[in-house]
Amino acid sequence: MGQRSGGGVNLSRRGFLGFTAALVPIHQAATREAPERESPDPAGTGGQGARGEAGGTLYLGTYGDGIGIATYDADGMITKTGTIAGIPDPSFVIRDGNFLYAVNEQDAGAVTAIDISATPKVLNRQPNKGSGPCHLAKVGDHLLSANYGSGDVAVHPIAADGSLGQQTDLVKHEGSAPHAHQVVQAGEYVLAVDLGTDSIYTYTLAAGKLTLQHQAKVKTGAGPRHLVFHPSGKYAYVADELDSTVTICGYDNGVLTVLDAVPTGAGENYPGEVVISADGRFVYVTNRGHNSVSIFRTNEAGLELVGTPSCGGDWPRHAAFDPTGRLLFVANQKSNDVVTFSVDQTAGTLTQIADFSTPTPVCVNV
Repeated sequence: MGQRSGGGVNLSRRGFLGFTAALVPIHQAATREAPERESPDPAGTGGQGARGEAGGTLYLGTYGDGIGIATYDADGMITKTGTIAGIPDPSFVIRDGNFLYAVNEQDAGAVTAIDISATPKVLNRQPNKGSGPCHLAKVGDHLLSANYGSGDVAVHPIAADGSLGQQTDLVKHEGSAPHAHQVVQAGEYVLAVDLGTDSIYTYTLAAGKLTLQHQAKVKTGAGPRHLVFHPSGKYAYVADELDSTVTICGYDNGVLTVLDAVPTGAGENYPGEVVISADGRFVYVTNRGHNSVSIFRTNEAGLELVGTPSCGGDWPRHAAFDPTGRLLFVANQKSNDVVTFSVDQTAGTLTQIADFSTPTPVCVNV
């Protein structure tokens, strides 16, 4: 991800691993829904949910065949428990109760539904008529997917049994090289982040169709990748992949307004994921290249750098809090491991406490 040509998805996403001239999926920041202004929901902004003892299940997105399954305990130790086979290139995975939904990040893009109520089983797969789907969001009874390669957003209805119906809409972003990178719900709106057009699009969704309401432009060449909302619903923080910054935006009724931008990692660096604590005090950004996690203290409309500790591996692609907010999982794509950090919820600092080896982790769903 990150190359600004109209080239194939293998070069711009998966194939970027060794391509240094180019630039390399809301459950966490990205897959959990953003809050509505009227009734903010911290658990919906990708920070943390109900308090309690840590421990649960991880679903690991990757390139290849199958979704990895693992458990973690209160100390952040991860143990592999299985694989859901028969799912090609599930590079981004979200969970909705007893169901998982995964992209199939291939040139002929598709999305897959999985029932995890008992022994996991694939329900069905639907082509999404785009190329290189890399992100998902469940909005009401529809699944939306962002297609990096073709620069569009697809819509599929979700049936009562969790399976996916045929596509009801495919909205193409305008520009010389659109690369849709994230789709996220924000109250009554759907926001789509596009790295190639340096834009964030605001849509409404009705009867399975998306209608454009607003387009916000960040700095030309910034390459917006993912965003996360402050629990107040008044601000959004955008990880910019191409110029290694975080753009701070004001938000009101579907409209984003660019306020400022701050740097993340030094040198050749490409931010990956951005997440926020449930109380909105700290923002975390993974840095591919710098191989660190930037920690920012928020002042709502401002960000102050607290530190940039090591990610514990190579190429930190994705990150996710556990429901207590006391653990942060970071997926290091090139070093083939998921590192667990203990989160100091007062100071915002991170301490590495565990390291779990697994092939090409590019998404951690908690």
